[in-house]
Amino acid sequence: MSGHTAERWSGKEWAVRLVILTAGLVIAHLGVTLFLLSRLGADPFNVFVQGVFVKAGPLLPEGFLTHGRTHIALSLCIIAVLLIVDRSYIKAGTLICMTCGGPIIDFFTWLLTFLLPEDQPFPGRLVMLVLGCLILAYGMTIVITSKAGTGPNDLVAVVIADKTRRKFGIIRLIVDLAFALTGFALGGVLGLGTLVCSALVGPVAGIFMPLNEKHITALVQRLR
Repeated sequence: MSGHTAERWSGKEWAVRLVILTAGLVIAHLGVTLFLLSRLGADPFNVFVQGVFVKAGPLLPEGFLTHGRTHIALSLCIIAVLLIVDRSYIKAGTLICMTCGGPIIDFFTWLLTFLLPEDQPFPGRLVMLVLGCLILAYGMTIVITSKAGTGPNDLVAVVIADKTRRKFGIIRLIVDLAFALTGFALGGVLGLGTLVCSALVGPVAGIFMPLNEKHITALVQRLR
């Protein structure tokens, strides 16, 4: 598996891959929205964001730092590091993932609020959490195997997996746990959802990854 490629693509192939990436992005953020609506804890990266916000917030002028600004700042730091490590990983799709994820979640939150009762009992919320993680893993692997770019936090696992030649699913599991535990140590909230997401998304993505890579490669070749 490779999250990037040295191939030179035509404009048509770029367009096809960006459409595939966008479809994966929508699917992945449907999963993220279900995860969030379960109200069982933040995803691992956002626990890390919480922790940094808790530690850095008091050091800056009041109101200067918000959770959203912390998320953007950390994402930009990750991109800056990856530009140094290997700039070929940063592509047009990375910008799409950074700018479109929030609005997609807002839309799905608005839509699902009408469909899902707010007073869901715990078993129902747990089902939403697990289903959200599965959908997230599937959509995320579509984004990655489009090879047109991906989100900064996902790219951390992609780059490490490529550089170490280890399976993506295992690396993603380790990266998620590292984000979650570091965030918790800094003051973030480690919920049941965080633990389930850390344990589930990486291994499930590892199953979907070769399947999506095969199907997307075949689809792109047909549409060239």
